[in-house]
Amino acid sequence: MCGIFAYLNYHVPKTRRDILEILIKGLRRLEYRGYDSAGVGIDGGNNKEWESNAKSIQLIKQRGKVKVLDEEVNKQQDLDLDIEFDVHLGIAHTRWATHGEPSPVNSHPHRSDKNNEFIVIHNGIITNYKDLKKFLESKGYEFESETDTESIAKLVKYMYDNRENDDISFATLVERVTQQLEGAFALVFKSVHYPGEAVGTRRGSPLLMGVRSDHKLSADHIPVLYRCCIICLCLCFYYVAYSAVIEHTNRVIFLEDDDVAAVSEGRLSIHRIKRTVGDYPARAIQTLQMELQQIMKGNYSSFMQKEIFEQPESVVNTMRGRVNFDNNTVTLGGLKDHIKEIQRCRRLILIACGTSFHAGVATRQVLEELTELPVMVELASDFLDRNTPVFRDDVCFFISQSGETADTLMALRYCKERGALTVGITNTVGSSISRETDCGVHINAGPEVGVASTKAYTSQFVALVMFALLMCDDRISMQPRRREVIQGLRVLPDLIKDVLNLDDEIKVLAEELYQQKSVLIMGRGYHYATCLEGALKIKEITYMHSEGILAGELKHGPLALVDKLMPVIMIIMRDHTYIKCQNALQQVVARQGRPIVICDKDDYETAKNSSRTIRVPHCVDCLQGILSVIPLQLLSFHLAVLRGYDVSRINKLHFSISSLRNNHAQKNDQYLLYF
Repeated sequence: MCGIFAYLNYHVPKTRRDILEILIKGLRRLEYRGYDSAGVGIDGGNNKEWESNAKSIQLIKQRGKVKVLDEEVNKQQDLDLDIEFDVHLGIAHTRWATHGEPSPVNSHPHRSDKNNEFIVIHNGIITNYKDLKKFLESKGYEFESETDTESIAKLVKYMYDNRENDDISFATLVERVTQQLEGAFALVFKSVHYPGEAVGTRRGSPLLMGVRSDHKLSADHIPVLYRCCIICLCLCFYYVAYSAVIEHTNRVIFLEDDDVAAVSEGRLSIHRIKRTVGDYPARAIQTLQMELQQIMKGNYSSFMQKEIFEQPESVVNTMRGRVNFDNNTVTLGGLKDHIKEIQRCRRLILIACGTSFHAGVATRQVLEELTELPVMVELASDFLDRNTPVFRDDVCFFISQSGETADTLMALRYCKERGALTVGITNTVGSSISRETDCGVHINAGPEVGVASTKAYTSQFVALVMFALLMCDDRISMQPRRREVIQGLRVLPDLIKDVLNLDDEIKVLAEELYQQKSVLIMGRGYHYATCLEGALKIKEITYMHSEGILAGELKHGPLALVDKLMPVIMIIMRDHTYIKCQNALQQVVARQGRPIVICDKDDYETAKNSSRTIRVPHCVDCLQGILSVIPLQLLSFHLAVLRGYDVSRINKLHFSISSLRNNHAQKNDQYLLYF
């Protein structure tokens, strides 16, 4: 996923060397995101006068890692790195190819023409770029890349070339551009015609602005203005993902869709083209409750490994203050005002993508059992494609680690239009889903930087189980089962620690499997979701083919794949599906398969029919999926390392931006933008 970062210093003297170091360091903070190329855009020229330098823009772009870009920057012979800028905007980008192969010409920033009059960095996908490109080519604009983003850079120049007067603002140009764009985007623009000015906007792809100022802010919110009203602001701000912004400040604001944030002459404004129903008239300044060391790897080799081993703590944090193990009660403050309405609903619909979808599948059975309601689990993209019927007496859950997943967010808006009660299950305070839902639960798993979601999955799992327990707290017939599950939650962190102690054993297993081309993962009941999630982790991190199979469907096609060369991982636990899973195991053995079984620690019978077993502690059946998924998380990590992939940099994070207010633009302000 692309990462965007920009830095503006206003009346804060900085050398070009300092500016480039800030930009490169910002990109390095983004290296947990998958990417294949990187680039920066800065003021060119080597004159001592800033105005002269600002009339040209220098682009430096390279295929490969940020390190390669850094080396290319240091090779530039025509750039005086010691020239000092009193005002300067630099933008930077890491790209994950969606249109066009990785190459310098396809890398960001993209330019409007050979003179680099306008440049732009972009996260997202423009779905109507072909129509825009065709129109712009008919007007004589020449394209050099295969990307969708270049059409944005050409379009802003078209708007400038056809402006009605010379007084048009940079923000107005960007507004006109965004009205023509379809798809998802977070954008930052820079131009020689507007030196020292930055404009950022978003739709679908979130942006975050961090704020730092030597002067006391006059307000803790920024009013949203319409059309071209400008407010005066004096601060420093950072558009950054959490891992980059927290190094500089913990005060942030979030832009809403179609907000345009502009900085001109040290003054910042946020405005919108038109009012819509539900518009909030201001953007609040929020404080991030995290520290830099929380998002650093520490003694671990990667963020993924760190976050796998954080799960004993993350599930405790999800339950902290919510589950009372002494009197078997559950309190979810975010649902308190709506729980009666939820209990009267007709059905529950869980809507999510990827790992979050698997968390819904994993808890569907216990939700149905404890709520006695029909539960649908939907992939957000398919849910929208089908125009699924939704009614006022439905309750729709939207599960997302970031709270910014585009398809899930669109499904949320679809359900709100139809009058359903909406509930968010997110890990990110202030995210779009957490703001737009009627109520919700923050899973409090802590920052998840790794590409492959691990601790967020188990915390989402726990959060949904807690919701199920809350729904039946007044049903006498359910009390024995409730107590069993709650006491299972009590011992869960210690049992997770026991599973993590199997790491060395799983590493040995990975050494036996890493040269394989494919692996099948089978289970049923509570563990079907574990199969799906384990297969996803292996695909996502190791680039090895893997498939999660419902063991009950083994004879309906998948059995044909089983032979003595095919590794098969089977999840067999002592629950209501145990005998059926044993039958599936016998079928695999009969086909000369090599079953690797994840089973209960004391299940010696299963071990007789498998080539290898991974024995995990026993827990209450509906929570066992948390313990059985961790070996697969560890296995995918070790497979990726053995196959030579950098686990920290494979393909995540969504954020948002905004602005801040003071009465006068003053000196000593810096603007660091990052998306």
